[in-house]
Amino acid sequence: MKPRLSLLTVCLILSACGSPVQRPDSGVQAPAAWQSPHAASVARIDPQWWTQFGSPELDRLIEQAQVGSFDLAAAVARVRQAQAETVIAGGSLLPEVKAGLNANRQKLLRGSGYSQLDTNSSNNAVDYFDSNLSATYEVDFWGGNRAARDSAQFSLQASEFDRATVELTLLSGVANSYAQTLSLREQSRIAELNLANAQSVLKLVQTRFDAGSATALELAQQKSLVAAQQWQLPRVQQQAEDALIGLAALLGRPVQQVAPQASFAQLQWPQIDAGVPSELLNRRPDIARAEAQLAAAEADVKVARAAMLPKLTLTAQLGSGANQFDDLLRNPFYNLTAGLVAPVFNNGRLSAERDKARARQEELLETYRGAIINGFADVEKALNSIRGLDRQRQWQSEELNQAQTAFDIAQSRYQAGAEDLLTVLETQRTLYAAQDQSVQLRLARMQASIALYKALGGGWQAR
Repeated sequence: MKPRLSLLTVCLILSACGSPVQRPDSGVQAPAAWQSPHAASVARIDPQWWTQFGSPELDRLIEQAQVGSFDLAAAVARVRQAQAETVIAGGSLLPEVKAGLNANRQKLLRGSGYSQLDTNSSNNAVDYFDSNLSATYEVDFWGGNRAARDSAQFSLQASEFDRATVELTLLSGVANSYAQTLSLREQSRIAELNLANAQSVLKLVQTRFDAGSATALELAQQKSLVAAQQWQLPRVQQQAEDALIGLAALLGRPVQQVAPQASFAQLQWPQIDAGVPSELLNRRPDIARAEAQLAAAEADVKVARAAMLPKLTLTAQLGSGANQFDDLLRNPFYNLTAGLVAPVFNNGRLSAERDKARARQEELLETYRGAIINGFADVEKALNSIRGLDRQRQWQSEELNQAQTAFDIAQSRYQAGAEDLLTVLETQRTLYAAQDQSVQLRLARMQASIALYKALGGGWQAR
């Protein structure tokens, strides 16, 4: 038994054969490879790329953002608007059918009547009933109606790609804000430890000062260091709270309902394969959006050209009428009409509409080219940032280890009276700066991975 194709399937096949989707020629040549070297460990990017950071808490926050974000909900509503516009634009491709039923009573209030009235003094009321069914169709000689439908369909695609771009921006923003919140909390924790350590050294200096083995200058210097740590702590805590407020806004929730519990050290960044530059055209929704907008603009040019040519409209009407409702269907008639309308003079309005559509097409072509170039640049920046931060972290880790060792030695020697306080102060400042820099570099490395995911489209693929 041979399989049968449904009418919908046949229409889709014919539509696909009749109007193949071709990528517009941007004139931008993709490089053969990225300038920045990178490790290739994963063949494809997971659409749920945020799971690669190994944080179940981040996974939950991403889910909350997908449900609670007002920006994303607005983008979804824009897609529904574009879907409705597609239906509206496609309506002119088929005849418009209308049905009507009318009832009329004409009554003479006084006088004997006159020739234009159906009533007179002897019969001062006349009833009339009619029904009709009419179909109107505009013959699409020049393809203007089809082009209008195509423009609406491409605009729908652009709206869908825009929603994907909004979602990608939202989710990368959530990941960034989450990492920033945890890093600032870690900096706050380090500031508290440094304050406690500085206060411990202050007690030691105070004891030695009371015993006469430390000077008032040494005591004042250590008190100054403690004060510096005390004012830095609320500054970092304020920044952490600001980051949390920003994260809550992305989730569409009050900050009181958002309370991350994970530690910054639990976040891990994966190795990401950036592929080749030519693949970026299929990976980024913003490039696909610019491409769809350009295709819609090309269709709009066809619409503007068709508006300058004659239009042929066909109308068929089937109706019936009677003076009594019971006889309504006993007097059927039909009416066929063909009308040809051509623009003669419109003071250049139609040609200006065509020129406007062409200029819009040129604008969107440049926008499309810019989206491609900016996409290449985003990936290059992220890869360059990852490479540079990895090298910085390698040497900064050594700096932190040596700073800790130097402070431990200086503190022990000062306690034994073999070192002056100036050395302890310098090693303290060096250690504090190294600890803070370590957290900042780790955050920057985390954000660089997020930026690379975003630059690559976050695993999104054009369909």
